[in-house]
Amino acid sequence: MLSDLFREKITSVEELTDVLGGSPGKLAANKVIHHLDTHCKNFLQLSPIVFISTSHQDGTCDVSPRGDHPGFTLVVDDTHLVIPDRPGNKRVDSMRNILVNPQIGLIFLIPGLEETLRINGKAWIIQDKKYLEQLEIRGHIPTLGIGIEIEECFIHCAKALKRSSLWNPTAWPEKEALPSIPKMIADHVKLEDHTPESIKVDLEESYTKRLY
Repeated sequence: MLSDLFREKITSVEELTDVLGGSPGKLAANKVIHHLDTHCKNFLQLSPIVFISTSHQDGTCDVSPRGDHPGFTLVVDDTHLVIPDRPGNKRVDSMRNILVNPQIGLIFLIPGLEETLRINGKAWIIQDKKYLEQLEIRGHIPTLGIGIEIEECFIHCAKALKRSSLWNPTAWPEKEALPSIPKMIADHVKLEDHTPESIKVDLEESYTKRLY
């Protein structure tokens, strides 16, 4: 259902194209490839983080980050990847979605580089030891991985990161101005035995002792 708050909505592709002033240029329209070439593989070797987009069969969506050392994503071949599932909070939102809707979207970033690599395809939750053993860190082999069959790859332009000054430390807020994450969580969960102080201790323990 469309919100009544917004009165002037775009409701067709034709209207959207007209408002934006036409179709994509030749470069944007032809930049998609359907496999990992040498450039994409090199990009993945340097990337320490990916944002994973999934959706449930009912249409609800989720975006979740996955990160580790540069090159943490396993390139199986030109059309397949494996992303390790490291210990988390067991909500497994992305994996729940994958079980009912395999379509997945990925954005890989490299620190300091403003262009990003987008990969779309299909995903499965996997237990294949021959792949998971290659993702061992500090003696820990992931129990599960996200196996991905690539359908398209392309470079996303740098405008969003340029506008945001994401990699420019002089544009970052002062530490004193940053939100208190323990307080945010405490106010959200509203559980008497979970105070900002106790949540801070729990987070620090998780970040120092349960990364792998």
